[in-house]
Amino acid sequence: MCPRVPSLDKKPLFFAALWRSHRRLTVAWWTLILVQGSLPAVFVVAVGILVGAVTGEDPLRTPLLLIGVVFVLMQVVTPLHTQVGSLLGEHVSDRLHDRLLVAANAPDGVAHLEDRAHMDELTAARDFDLGMTGPPLHLSMGIIAGGLVEAVAGLAQAIVLAGYAWWAPFLVGGAWLCTHWLLRESSQWDRDTGEVLDAQRRAEYSYRLAVDSPAAKEIRLFGLASLLTQRFATDRRDLVELRWHATRLRRKPMRWAVMVLVVSGGLFFWSLGRDAASGTIDPGQVSTFAYAAVGASALAFGGLNWALSLATDAVVSVLRVERTMSTTATARSVVSGREPAEGTPASEIRFRDVGFSYPGMSTPVLDGLDLTVAAGSSLAVVGVNGAGKSTLVKLLCRLYDPVSGKIEVDGTDLKDLDLESWRRRVSAIFQDFIRYELPLKDNVAPLGASPEEVHEALAIAGATDLRDVETVLSPGYSKGTDLSGGQWQRVALARVLCAVNQGAGVVVLDEPTAQLDVRGEAEVFDRVLEATRGCTTILISHRFSTVRRADRICVVDEGRVVEFGSHDELMALKGTYARLFRLQAARFNEAQDGADHVE
Repeated sequence: MCPRVPSLDKKPLFFAALWRSHRRLTVAWWTLILVQGSLPAVFVVAVGILVGAVTGEDPLRTPLLLIGVVFVLMQVVTPLHTQVGSLLGEHVSDRLHDRLLVAANAPDGVAHLEDRAHMDELTAARDFDLGMTGPPLHLSMGIIAGGLVEAVAGLAQAIVLAGYAWWAPFLVGGAWLCTHWLLRESSQWDRDTGEVLDAQRRAEYSYRLAVDSPAAKEIRLFGLASLLTQRFATDRRDLVELRWHATRLRRKPMRWAVMVLVVSGGLFFWSLGRDAASGTIDPGQVSTFAYAAVGASALAFGGLNWALSLATDAVVSVLRVERTMSTTATARSVVSGREPAEGTPASEIRFRDVGFSYPGMSTPVLDGLDLTVAAGSSLAVVGVNGAGKSTLVKLLCRLYDPVSGKIEVDGTDLKDLDLESWRRRVSAIFQDFIRYELPLKDNVAPLGASPEEVHEALAIAGATDLRDVETVLSPGYSKGTDLSGGQWQRVALARVLCAVNQGAGVVVLDEPTAQLDVRGEAEVFDRVLEATRGCTTILISHRFSTVRRADRICVVDEGRVVEFGSHDELMALKGTYARLFRLQAARFNEAQDGADHVE
């Protein structure tokens, strides 16, 4: 696990985040806390002056005017403070998200995003403002301010008691502070335990399944709506139960708090009543000090409340991710070399005794893999699921580096090549390619291209029906649209082809046409091979009708290359490839015979 921020430092970190996010709003927020907290004490004093004026038959204009001004201010300051707090919370949230984006994208590889040890912290940092575990920051600011206002109000009214006797603020205020301490100590909750984070993750997953569109069809088809609702409610209830049990375990004997309040309050009001009866203080003063003693109770309920703990956790979670990215992840991340990669590979790409295992896994995915890919040729990689095919691609793209062995490009270790320069030479479509909610032109050419280049890439990919490059590919936007699975895959292929036109020399196709029918796949792949002629192309596919079109084919099993050659050579070898090819061909022929029979 990554290093933790000490708990004693958490709250100062939150208030420091306010100041760094927006200084003027922070000053206004604190100023309004002081003003809003002081107004009840001023109001109590004004009422006392009014009572004194009535009993003494003095003019009422001044005390009434003072009460009116204070009353109006109390009505105006509260909504103003709420608005300022909401704006400040949005600024803090934006700043934290900015820091998280920078931290998550700083390492050049992807190990830090796929490391199981950091998944919980990444989730907490990413989703802190979604309302899953507490109110968003723009709402939390109002709750935090409310607690601080109460604390200031209680303190201000305790100070008013000094006008009665020097010991009164200490007696009454101290009793309420004691109660505050007992309440605070009984409501602490450690949110960083694995049990809490696990319940939070399950609740979040159920929630996303229910409200996001990708799972909507299956949820309705299989009648899972009520199950998901129940599961979400159960997981949220687990969070509440965890907090309740934690609170019960930390509960203090409240009878002592009651005893302290009874004794302190009894002594104060006995003294106040005695002085009032003797005429030492007038009725106006009695009213002021009595109300102030009651108002000082705000000290027990104000201050740093539960919302501050949640908001502080948001700041701390982002800080933890930043530390993780700069320490643990950086130690495993990709380091850029200095050799330029322009024009490579000119002769070959070679995997030399490459071994690799993912963080947290003891079983290697690649184990002594040796493979040579001639520059300008096409290579197909086949094998059963889990054989290491996609991992091989990740290493080639330098999303990870080998644990042992090395990858050479024209005899140079891939690690010695400038990372950005190498990635400009590589264009890839992965199994889980991204569907950007952007215009068609930005999906095909994220870094920019002319409309003609976009249309050319779409035509090669077989997506000639997509013409309007300004159409946003999401139904959530005005005049936006969604595409079928096959259309999206053609757009992703067009993205690869456009990158080739812009200088990429290595093409990686990881299941590039899985959502196309067999004939459509063969047609598109032939056009892709023609368009990428001269490039070094690596294809991963389960469909042997496509695989056979590659110049060379390698069979990977248990992290090693077990067969290598052309289609004809491997068929003559009568090994794993030949067996798998015949098995798939037999199934295809059976499917074709069945279709012909139906017709």
